[in-house]
Amino acid sequence: MTAPFIMLVDDEIEFVETIAKRLAKKNINAIKAFAAEECLEKLKAHEDLDVVVLDMKMPGMSGIEALKEIKAASPLVEVIMLTGHATIESAIDAMRLGAYDFLKKPCDFEELVEKVLGATQKKLSHEEKID
Repeated sequence: MTAPFIMLVDDEIEFVETIAKRLAKKNINAIKAFAAEECLEKLKAHEDLDVVVLDMKMPGMSGIEALKEIKAASPLVEVIMLTGHATIESAIDAMRLGAYDFLKKPCDFEELVEKVLGATQKKLSHEEKID
């Protein structure tokens, strides 16, 4: 499997920077966005993205709204939702809208890596079926 190419989206800059550095050590290339609107702009420029790790609560557009936009623009991109305020309802909503999975912050780093690898594999297998 090729190295996953992901986007980290969270308004907590320090969190995004730290996770991106740790992912790089695992051979996972991450671009960063600090708002949902920035994520959607970057998505247009990076059609080869495998996974978006997306915070649920950000100023401006919410993670759920961004999830809908991501899935409309790039249906094959997998989305892992992150939240510090996890509720069963929000998890169910996110999964119904096409999220690959849901992690509560602070998430275990190794669990995040596992989810990113699983989501990347799912995207690649969908692409193979289309080709």
